[in-house]
Amino acid sequence: GVRLDFGFLLEPLGFIKVLEWIFAMLVFATCGSFQGETTLLVSCKDVVNKTVTAAFAYPFRLNTVVFSAPDPNFCGGTWTDVYLEGNFSSSAQFFVTLAVLVSLYCIAALVVYTGYKHVYNQNRRFPLTDLVITVITAFLWLVSTFAWAKVLADIKISTGANTILGIESCKTPGTTCHFAAVTSMGALNVSVVFGLINMILWGGNIWFVYKDTNLHNQSNSSSPASQEPLPTMTSVVSFLTSLLASVSRSSY
Repeated sequence: GVRLDFGFLLEPLGFIKVLEWIFAMLVFATCGSFQGETTLLVSCKDVVNKTVTAAFAYPFRLNTVVFSAPDPNFCGGTWTDVYLEGNFSSSAQFFVTLAVLVSLYCIAALVVYTGYKHVYNQNRRFPLTDLVITVITAFLWLVSTFAWAKVLADIKISTGANTILGIESCKTPGTTCHFAAVTSMGALNVSVVFGLINMILWGGNIWFVYKDTNLHNQSNSSSPASQEPLPTMTSVVSFLTSLLASVSRSSY
């Protein structure tokens, strides 16, 4: 049956699991909900600094995001729709999906820790399974975080001032384009930091999960049973006294 013990949340294993759940949710919130846009100022015949925008969002399939003309006759009909470059959805979705799955696992683990810890301790398969999942998750955080950090740098390039270089309409005589602005990606930068924190938390948690497994118990009891205890100071003094007495008697 259920034996609720919320005091376990104050122990390292439970407390770290709460932190893992919180920071996994923060990764989802900062990366999965991001929306932004990049803006150009276009000047051509009878038009001065007309704003042209391209809105992008998670999962960052930028090759489907377009700088569309505000009206069909824009710049005398010379403006054609231009798409951004790059599809970065795989790394972004991997990063966010891992955060969602990890948060669900943390909830399940906290339920076990606070309500079924006696079952967890009695069945040796539960701690071993928890250890394997912890090791795999720490590795996945390492891979996904560094992959996402690299992709984020590419997203900044694809949505920055370099976008003008690939727009043929900006090269039309009489048409000039200036990069205006792009939405701040501070939230995405923070998501990388949260990914690193998750990697550290899960890597450090390996030791605390390992301590609950039979592997740790076997290592503690691996000393030979026939090994005798070290002699105490009293026994050493007694031995030396008897030795000196026997030597003095023999010499006498």
